[in-house]
Amino acid sequence: MLRPICLFTGNANPALAEGIAKHLDKPLARAKVQRFSDGETAVEIGENVRGIDTFIIQPTSQPANDSLMEVLILSDALRRASAGSITAVMPYFGYARQDRKVAGRTPITAKLVADLIVAAGVQRVVTVDLHAGQIQGFFNIPVDNLYAMPVLLEALRQELGIVPAAEAVLVSPDAGGVERARAYARRIDASLAIIDKRRERANVSEVMNIIGDVEGKDCFILDDMIDTAGTLVNAAKALRERGARKIVAVATHAVFSGPAISRITESPLERVIVTDSVPLREDGKACSKIRQVSVARLLAEAIRRIHASDSVSSLFV
Repeated sequence: MLRPICLFTGNANPALAEGIAKHLDKPLARAKVQRFSDGETAVEIGENVRGIDTFIIQPTSQPANDSLMEVLILSDALRRASAGSITAVMPYFGYARQDRKVAGRTPITAKLVADLIVAAGVQRVVTVDLHAGQIQGFFNIPVDNLYAMPVLLEALRQELGIVPAAEAVLVSPDAGGVERARAYARRIDASLAIIDKRRERANVSEVMNIIGDVEGKDCFILDDMIDTAGTLVNAAKALRERGARKIVAVATHAVFSGPAISRITESPLERVIVTDSVPLREDGKACSKIRQVSVARLLAEAIRRIHASDSVSSLFV
């Protein structure tokens, strides 16, 4: 007989948590996650969780530090309340880009955050499209790095409509994303293009060259996240200059910080397809170019399988 299950959420993305709970046919458990007057996070669990499998649904999206502290404090509260197990469902792992030393005297913050999560009592982590897959090795607990590909492929096929596969091109915005773009291209029988870029500093990049035929083609730029959208918009402009007919961006995490929305609005991009791993800003919701699809069903299925001790590997497609 399975132990009961409790789903908790902080303030980072309650809409996604509600969607997951709906797919699992379980209400979200009661918990107060608020702030003291000086900004400290205050948590109070409103359920009896002794011996119960608990899941904290919380991406570390903006404000990243507040969202992370909510995960840590929720986990500590559940551990001290004798929860049977604690799983952190973090669709977006916000510190994943700081996964190595890029210069002297710089931290590896992704490893630090992994250590903090484990120290807080989390026993398993579920995430979606980690920026760097090797971050799974930063944890000394099981990590399920799910792929948003099934959700995004469905949206991609809808965007393609009746366009012949020969006229579609999956575009990797950098060399690091080639494997991801190739996987998508293979599933829709499209061709592949690669953008050669140079990044002088964080959030600033310059397109150097485009490898592949994009003239007269429908181009789909594929990435794991969109932050300031500088790289994305530069890529779209370069593709338009090379004669691309239609330009669409497909990404998992809609971070959309700084001038991202205004850049997208003024760009040659016709559509930007993202998931709800990160909640959209208000100007993002108002932008007609942005379409959001949900990963709630995917995450709900992962939670169901973890709770039932079933295989999660079939979700890695």
